[in-house]
Amino acid sequence: MTDDTTARTSPWQRVKPLLPYFVTIALFAAGAWALHHLLAPVDLRSVMAQARATPAHILLLAVLTTAASYMTLIGYDWSALRYIGKRLPLPVTMLGAFLGYAFGNTIGAGPITGGAVRYRIYSALGLSAYDIAAIATFGASAFGFGATIIGFGALVIHPHALGHLLHLDPATIRYGSLAIVATACAILFAIAARQSEITVRGIALRPPTPGIMAAQFVFTAVDLLLAAATLYLLLPPSDLGFPTFLAVFAAAIMAGVVSHVPGGVGVFETVIIAALPPSVPVEQAATGLLLYRLVYYLLPFFVALVILAVTEFRHASGRSLPPFVQALVRSISALVPLAIATMILTSGVIMIISSLIPPTSEIAEDLELLLPTAILEGGALLTSAIGASMLVIAHGLLRRVQGAWWLAVLALSGGIATSLANGLDYERALMLGAALLILLPTKAEFFRTTRMTRDVFSLRWTLMMLGLLGGLLVVLVFAQKATPYAHDLWWQFASDQSAPRALRAALLGGILLTVALLVFALRPGTLRHAPATPEDLERARALIAAQPDPGANIALTGDKCLMFSDSGRAALMYRIQNRSWIALHEPFGDPAEARQLAWAFHDAAYAANARPIFYAVSAAHASLWIDMGLALIKMGEEAVVPLAGFSLDGPARKRLRTTHNRALRDGLTFEMLEAPVAPETLEALRPISDAWLAAKSGGEKGFSLGTFDPAVLSRAPIAVVRHHDRIVGFATLWLTDAHHAASIDLMRHADDAPSGMMEFLFTELLLHFAGRGYAEFSLGNAPLSGIEARRGARLTARMGAFVYKHGRQFYNFEGLRAFKQKFDPEWRPVYVAVPPRANILAVATDIVTLINGGLPRPGRARKPRTKAERRTS
Repeated sequence: MTDDTTARTSPWQRVKPLLPYFVTIALFAAGAWALHHLLAPVDLRSVMAQARATPAHILLLAVLTTAASYMTLIGYDWSALRYIGKRLPLPVTMLGAFLGYAFGNTIGAGPITGGAVRYRIYSALGLSAYDIAAIATFGASAFGFGATIIGFGALVIHPHALGHLLHLDPATIRYGSLAIVATACAILFAIAARQSEITVRGIALRPPTPGIMAAQFVFTAVDLLLAAATLYLLLPPSDLGFPTFLAVFAAAIMAGVVSHVPGGVGVFETVIIAALPPSVPVEQAATGLLLYRLVYYLLPFFVALVILAVTEFRHASGRSLPPFVQALVRSISALVPLAIATMILTSGVIMIISSLIPPTSEIAEDLELLLPTAILEGGALLTSAIGASMLVIAHGLLRRVQGAWWLAVLALSGGIATSLANGLDYERALMLGAALLILLPTKAEFFRTTRMTRDVFSLRWTLMMLGLLGGLLVVLVFAQKATPYAHDLWWQFASDQSAPRALRAALLGGILLTVALLVFALRPGTLRHAPATPEDLERARALIAAQPDPGANIALTGDKCLMFSDSGRAALMYRIQNRSWIALHEPFGDPAEARQLAWAFHDAAYAANARPIFYAVSAAHASLWIDMGLALIKMGEEAVVPLAGFSLDGPARKRLRTTHNRALRDGLTFEMLEAPVAPETLEALRPISDAWLAAKSGGEKGFSLGTFDPAVLSRAPIAVVRHHDRIVGFATLWLTDAHHAASIDLMRHADDAPSGMMEFLFTELLLHFAGRGYAEFSLGNAPLSGIEARRGARLTARMGAFVYKHGRQFYNFEGLRAFKQKFDPEWRPVYVAVPPRANILAVATDIVTLINGGLPRPGRARKPRTKAERRTS
């Protein structure tokens, strides 16, 4: 990298964002280690045999209690909507809540994952991001309080329930639990009696009414009772009564939530097994927990995947749907990459595990003795190889890569074939077949033609892979613990020896995974962090001229890096400051490739452990930033004047007409100088620019603003205002060959320019381009304009509104908006898209540093530029 700012990033700054991942892995490892010791006497074949022998009526009852539990979970969103005073159709509420909990429970980080799901569904029907955040916060708070009160309440009645874990006498447990229940109830009563707002993680919430609080407590209690009943049904009969078991279950759920391990895997099971009485065989407890995972987590996740597949099929079929349903279908489609990637990742893990464990059914054991050794060995190796490839494919699916979709189809098809050929594993074949049927209708959602993996060695992905491989190693050791390890095992080939076969399959899977990651990761990349070369600028100039947005001309100032798509039909301008990779505006050029280019920039930033930021973007691409998981923060509004029929006639233009006529009487005239502008003309304009800069503070800016650079200005038209043949002001303009829109860049005037010169210049520009047939003219941005300081708004929004109102001593924000309002523009919101957990202050500092400093261009001295230029660009 040529930008030395990245080199100054401290190791702590790079590691700090990853601390939650390290903590999660550590907790998962601790739970896995404890679970390994608890399951030491368990035989895998016996567990699988018991699972298959579970009575059908028990499984049916477990499915029914699971369905009832998820119906109760819908009540969380129903209560939250009542709480924020919003009403949605019941089917929409049911769909949003079910998908949110089905994905959140399985993928992990429920409030975050489920909140993202709800955002895509509920926002399609008009709910704001604040409303959806309030729903997620309400649900998480309600569950936390409800589980605390119910779980510790059960311990008050049955204090011996966790005696095996806590090693405390029952009286201490009872009175400690009673104190916790009393404290939680006191907090709830205080919240209900409170009149002012409560701020939770930057979200201001009003206290819920007692009625809403009571209804939600009922939903929470029924939810926990039904979920606990599901597991209680699947566990073996014991002298542990259901009220006592409820305390154990609540404690295990809370431990899993606090650990942030996806689904609480390992942590939940450890608490349950350790708390069960000695009369319950560990082997039977493991069987019940395995079935519970299948019924309560994977079954709803499978139903959610089917819903997505059906939605995609209906969308692809082109059937005419009502607008309300179309909006809902589009919002659900945005969930496809995450869901499909999770499905393929899970399928790959199952494939690898099946190659590591011995046969678990009588049919498979019999076939193991009948089939040739070569088929058994080859089948295990092929199964492991396909599973390893799915782990890499899932990475590409998450980024909507088209090639990853085709590879996923091939991998699932190959998995089905190997499942049937290797021991007639029809259960695995059916599972993979269902995954293939779900995958097929989703092809349209995977449109990126870039390489399948770009940041496979990013720290986040690496930590995930390491944790997954560690878990698979635990499975291998557990499944083959009956066979002591010896070096000779690697060379033993026999039909009745599964341990050597599992070792070779594990080795092959690990080698293929490593090689695949290296092949994709070490391919030479095209991204470089040097200022644009003259050749790059000419390529960008051709792209800018062919598209309608004139704002992309800022890429030609030469102080930014340019990133081109693989075909060169789209480009993106950006700079790097500390850990921030800041792209200015949306990519420009071919719209299809521009979207893929934005994803490529996003992936490359995360691969470098940096934060991708898209600065000064419009609402037109909001779905793209949301798909990336970025948060939109409003930074102001752009004033755009529609030019169709624009004139100074009529009563609405009386004031503007009067000012214009007065300027004409004062001797002001307007002239448009077409490009290329003569060097002597630019030299005549330089004293005006220098005097302007000398009268202001701060000097020239950069990055998002232009400068008085003759090499750049000579290639664009310049509007000048003369007073008795002397130039007293000028404005540089941005245009494209599309002749659709025009935008102003620099605007500077002499100190002794007549009053009203700026308004005269704007008016003449609007009349000029209206006469040329242009559709609109951009007057530039009004920073911090349109940001609401209402109660409950985000801290950043309220801070921006405060600065807008009270920051006149630094910058006349209100005066700028009032000036542009004279021309009756349309005010279009402008945003900055940032990672949701990014330090907003650090991001703002990096952006301001770029604008104030900028990257020196070869052979040019950067001159200071004024703060007042924000008003002209």
